[in-house]
Formats: sequence, structure tokens, C-alpha cells
Amino acid sequence: MVQRAQRVETASTGPAQRVNVPRGAGRARSKPFGNPTRGTTNPNRLRRVDRWLAGPEAWRLRRDGTAAAGPLVVDLGYGSSPTTAVELHHRIRAACPDARVTGIEIEPDRVRAAKSLEHDGLDFRVGGFEIPVPGHATMVRAFNVLRQYDEADVRLIWGTVCSRLTPNGIFVDGTCDEIGRRSTWVALDASGPQSLTISMRFGDFELPSDVAERLPKALIHHNVPGERVNDFLRALDQHWLAGAQLAPFGNRQRWLLMCQRMYDAGWPVTRDPSRWRLGELTVAWSAVDPRQGADSG
Repeated sequence: MVQRAQRVETASTGPAQRVNVPRGAGRARSKPFGNPTRGTTNPNRLRRVDRWLAGPEAWRLRRDGTAAAGPLVVDLGYGSSPTTAVELHHRIRAACPDARVTGIEIEPDRVRAAKSLEHDGLDFRVGGFEIPVPGHATMVRAFNVLRQYDEADVRLIWGTVCSRLTPNGIFVDGTCDEIGRRSTWVALDASGPQSLTISMRFGDFELPSDVAERLPKALIHHNVPGERVNDFLRALDQHWLAGAQLAPFGNRQRWLLMCQRMYDAGWPVTRDPSRWRLGELTVAWSAVDPRQGADSG
């Protein structure tokens, strides 16, 4: 099912092109910033991004762990079921026992339904991209949320959410398929987007570019010849096909070779074989940024 993209309600925020939102600006809103969305989800759907947040990004939690209440992690737009927020709490607490998780939904009925699941370190509240919590968040995860908005609103939403981060904070804007076997996400800090990560289950794709249908909203319409993200996906496919001789040894070995060849070719990918082994690869945002024109790596 294809859902028509929405324009975000921005009556109190100014033009949709605005990116730099003053810190704390969201708290002045009289109503949640955003629109109700479809909100479907499945258990374990976001495991790939969760293990990334609780793995290589966990240093952010430790740095903010000196706060009296512990670092705050937000599941923004958790949907019709609070499952993803509960799972995020479990995974984050394994990496940082004093972390708190807040699930935020714009639909009051969804929040009321989740209230019975609240316990120490996990709560739910009504809100939107303004992130209505005391203080600032160390991590904000919004998955399959921005894909339901118009691309023209993405930068405004990014700026609004990033204004609610701590100095060590990160905002993850991602998309995945219905059962979480193909995922992509953009990582942002207060200065803007930093990286794009793709994460795929071995055996569930023929070419790495099969993940294109799950690109974040900021990129999905730019996967055309002449655009950077298209160059990136084509390069992945080329190195994947060139590693066909490793197919008898399994897709993991073939993926590892592809990642190494991308690195050797000069693409600004994070060289981390432990993450590559999971079917994951992170590239600097500059390599795919549609605002910088088309360059091949």
C-alpha cells in the first residue's frame, strides 16, 4: 500500500525550508508539531537500528550518563502499538542501565493504550517533533515516520528535532520494510546530517541496491542517474557482482569483500568489519547528499 505524502502543519514555524531552529523552540508550541500517521508496526522490526544505537553509538549514553536522571532516549512516533518503545528500552538498558526511554505519539489514544506498560525508565506521552520532554534527549529515533511527509518538510523536521538534542545527542531518521530485513537510516547531530547507514539481512536481496525502496525520505526521490545516492548504490552493486567468486562461501563473505572494496575505492565508508558482518555499512552523508550535486566516489 502506498500512502500519499503529507505536508506537515507548520503554522507556527515558518517556511518549510527552514533548518536551524533555536534550541528549545519546540517547547513554545501550543499543540504537537506534526500530523497523525498510519502507525503500523511489527515486533522486532527495528532490531537493526536498535543494536546500532546500543552498539557503536552507546558512547553518547555514557557521556550523558552523569545527569541525575540518566540519559534520555526517545522513540518518536512509535505507532499504533508501543512494541518498538518497549524493545528499545530493553536494548538500550542493556548498554546503559540508567538510561530512560520515552515513547512519543501524536495520537492521544495510542498514548493512553500504552500507559499500562510504563515502569521505571519507560514512559509515554503525547507530542510530535517538538519532543515535549524536560531537558534534552541523547538519542531520538524516528523510524517509518518522515517517509509519510513531503520531502519539502524534511529539513524543517530535522532542525526541529535536532534542537532538542544534548551536545552529545543523535537523531536517527530511518525507514525499513515490514519485518525489518531491509533498513536505512540517516544519523544527524546538532550540525546536521552526518551519515547514511544501510543494513540488510543476508539472503533477502539479490543486489545491495534492492534497499533503494527503503531509503529515507530525503534520498528516495534522488535515486536517479546523476545523483550521488544513485552513484553510491551502483558502486555497491558493482563490487557485489565482482565478488561473485565468494558466493559459495556465503553472502557474508561476499558482503565483507564488497565493503572493503568500497573503502579501498575511496568511498568514505566507516571501516568496521564487526558491523559489516551484520550486513551493515555506513557512509558519510557528504557522499550521498543531494544538495551537493552529483559526484561519484
